[in-house]
Amino acid sequence: MYVIGTAGHVDHGKSSLVKALTTIDPDRLQEEKKREMTIDLGFAWMTLPSGIEVSIVDVPGHGRFIKNMLAGIGAIDIALLVVAADESVMPQTMEHLAILELLGIRKCVVALTKVDLVSQEWLDLVTDDIRETFSEGSIEDPPIIPVSSVTNFGVEVLTKQIDTLLQGATTPRDLQRPRLPIDRAFTMTGFGTVVTGTLIEGRLTIGQDIELAPSGLKGRIRGLQTHQRLIDYAVPGTRVAVNLSGVNHRQIRRGEVLTNTSWLEPTGMIDVSLRVARWGSREIKNNTGITFHSGTSESTGKLRLLDAKSLKPGDESWAQIQLMPKLPLVKGDAFVVRSSTATLGGGMVIDTKPRRHRRGQQAVLKHLEALSKGTSKDALLESLPSRGLTTIQEVANRVGVLLNEAQQEFSHLIEDGSVIAPSYTSVDAQTLVASQQSWQHIRENVSDMLSAFHEKWPLRRGLPREELRSRLGLSPQGFSHTLAQLAKENLILEDTSFVASREHSVQLGERHRSEAAAFLRMLDENPFTPPTDHKVDPEILAFLVYEGTVVQVAEQIVFSRRAYDEMVERIIDRLQKEQRLTVADVRTMFSTSRKYAVPLLEHLDLQRVTKRLGDERILVKLK
Repeated sequence: MYVIGTAGHVDHGKSSLVKALTTIDPDRLQEEKKREMTIDLGFAWMTLPSGIEVSIVDVPGHGRFIKNMLAGIGAIDIALLVVAADESVMPQTMEHLAILELLGIRKCVVALTKVDLVSQEWLDLVTDDIRETFSEGSIEDPPIIPVSSVTNFGVEVLTKQIDTLLQGATTPRDLQRPRLPIDRAFTMTGFGTVVTGTLIEGRLTIGQDIELAPSGLKGRIRGLQTHQRLIDYAVPGTRVAVNLSGVNHRQIRRGEVLTNTSWLEPTGMIDVSLRVARWGSREIKNNTGITFHSGTSESTGKLRLLDAKSLKPGDESWAQIQLMPKLPLVKGDAFVVRSSTATLGGGMVIDTKPRRHRRGQQAVLKHLEALSKGTSKDALLESLPSRGLTTIQEVANRVGVLLNEAQQEFSHLIEDGSVIAPSYTSVDAQTLVASQQSWQHIRENVSDMLSAFHEKWPLRRGLPREELRSRLGLSPQGFSHTLAQLAKENLILEDTSFVASREHSVQLGERHRSEAAAFLRMLDENPFTPPTDHKVDPEILAFLVYEGTVVQVAEQIVFSRRAYDEMVERIIDRLQKEQRLTVADVRTMFSTSRKYAVPLLEHLDLQRVTKRLGDERILVKLK
């Protein structure tokens, strides 16, 4: 299935021609019928002689409604440019033609309408005028078919010409990531919310969970329809109506994109290849304010040129566009930029997650060149973030290649060492990968953080794991894989609670050893009632606790290991014999007070040696 889009000046007969081709009136609004002028998008369909089904998007021709035209023309396979024989090429003809070129639409047929109103001599002059117009652009020598929507002259010939052009059209790619740029949202009695658009890059099926970007609204597909026919699934290139549950039509606006859940992130900054319109445009200067159109979406923005100070009509350049609000875009999306009164230029989105660039940076220009014109391998490598880790699925989405193609390429890149996949076992969609530059940055960061920590806290075993993860900015999964890889590379030692440098070892210096020895002697002097006003360095205490030399049962209560083990052994022996034990029993057993007995028993409860039942303890398990 393919989509045809009309284009042309106001009142040149686009809607009348669509009706003559399909018997369907694309003007659906009462105001359109009253004014006899298309204001918003209209839709029709037909089956060609070869059996190919086509949808037709009829766009408004008046300059005031150019944004509506742009919302309908973005996802078409063939342009049907309509020129009235009694007026020839007019301003909106030129602007629409410029837009077709900027969007990369190369298949076009010209319908020379209203031929019943002119002489053959005049018709020949207009035909020559059209050919001269196309001689300056990138759409080469399109067929020009004289027609009359009043007499139906030439309509059959035009239909056959469209059929012939579509024989060589490429089938829309299925990237397994369906996107439906929404051009209408409404409600139908008995069905609820319905949205329409032209489906690209993947299939939609009944029962599928969906998400709308950029709003984030989520719902489920209740039904699908194309050309007033119910279908179980829709394929790329189809004009489709989607019946949704879980979303109110008033929440949806034109420009939303219906897609799978949790992958399409709106972006406020994009790198693009930009070409200035050949006709009717003016010079574009750096930092020009623009309106940005892609698919059915629209945003305001600022355009920064990256390798030129200004561009003249027909010039090309790399550029960066800042968008407000953000839009759900992917690499390869075509776009048009306009001023308040005219189409300025357009091109293709190259990167949806760039950093802000300065003009004239050669490394940036080479990066964009590789993303735009390089092989799949080049594009995948260039799309890896300069910092951190990402999944193969995310890179495939960013580059716009099939997941299985990306997985195959990354298998080779990982094997030859061009890409690091921390602690991976097999390559799949969620395999985490990093560029050599990014991985080296992670290694250096970890090494520097651990060195600084060990220098500041020489008696601690290592940096707490969660603190290190937070400082690196990695996901829990990414952090786990990173630590495993760094341990494999002999850079770190890891525990369940800390991370340390491989060469780090905790040793008490002479001063620390002296203070520790004095503290231990103090504990041994009163093993069951040790002093609680000790002033031992917290770092020394933490070291002794970790080494097992002492046991800290409460903030200020510390027992020597020998005293603690003796108390635990005697408490277990007592419980094995008598089954129950109270705080008073512990006080008596060790000639101590509640100050020590209560924290000790609470500590044993936490260690699951004992269990409290009212005022008594029972034995949970043997030591």
